[in-house]
Amino acid sequence: MSAHPVSDREFRDLAEFVRSVSGIQLDQSKSYLIETRLGPLLDELSLKDYGELCRKASVNPGVRSRIIDEISTNETSFFRDRAPFEMLKYKLIPDAMDRLRSHETLSIWSAASSTGQEVYSIAIACAEVLPARELSRLKILGTDISDKAIRAASIGSYSNYEIERGMEAALRDKYMIPDGDRWRVRDDLRALASFRQANLLEPMSFLGSFDVIFCRNVAIYFDLATRKALFERLGRMLRPRGALVVGSSETLHGVADQFERKDHLRSFYYSLR
Repeated sequence: MSAHPVSDREFRDLAEFVRSVSGIQLDQSKSYLIETRLGPLLDELSLKDYGELCRKASVNPGVRSRIIDEISTNETSFFRDRAPFEMLKYKLIPDAMDRLRSHETLSIWSAASSTGQEVYSIAIACAEVLPARELSRLKILGTDISDKAIRAASIGSYSNYEIERGMEAALRDKYMIPDGDRWRVRDDLRALASFRQANLLEPMSFLGSFDVIFCRNVAIYFDLATRKALFERLGRMLRPRGALVVGSSETLHGVADQFERKDHLRSFYYSLR
């Protein structure tokens, strides 16, 4: 039994607040998330109930940020689903390098980078196929709504458990450095990436334009109208003949028909029609 059970009214109010600021949809079956993740926040902030937490978050950006940090799933691993990273190495990177001029930057964006594993997986995939002189042209951006996740990603330090979830020993030894009982991303690899907080519900054109955008397993938490608006924005940030990579179970059919699906081996990507 939770020390702070959430009432139906409190759940509706908090779910609507979370949806309005992050796009994340919480149905009634997720009430346990409120109790297990936000209950301790009530004690920490000396608040009497979730209604007071919701009211405080509406006027206090710091509390709002804490709620998003706790509610965000941040489920990630190195080389998650693997096939998209093989496609990146052998299809998307070569295609992009062929069309870029020698002075142009290869820009890749991980739009929901969580604690950084996807970004560093992208960096490793690029380092595996690009010669050193071409790596200097690479720019990888990771963004996430959670400040806490962005801080962890920027540090680039992972436990054995996090490394073993997807990272082969040979790649670990090549690109990671032992750091006590953890592993730290090698400095030259970390230098390829930058991280910043960003909300996918808001305008993002200030981030620039990209040859490849990874936006995997994010839109599944949004309603249809929010998904449509998101992919409309992403389409405007994709360079000509660029590639949008979504989750293996996601489809843009009926959501963003300005994109067409392109299959490659065991994976697929979307490009603008």
